[in-house]
Amino acid sequence: MAALAWLLIPVIGVVTATLWAGWAGRNRKKAGDNDSLAGYERFREAMAKSSTAGDPDPDQA
Repeated sequence: MAALAWLLIPVIGVVTATLWAGWAGRNRKKAGDNDSLAGYERFREAMAKSSTAGDPDPDQA
């Protein structure tokens, strides 16, 4: 009976690994071009605000 338990452990490991690999390799929904461009525009606006709202440029001092 103990030998059967030791054989069951690798079988459970293989099943778990197979399920994880299937989940990790699934096709994910990709963002469309419009969503990506809108996100990039928000990023650019945020970077422009942070660079103008902070301390003056040390090169100008």
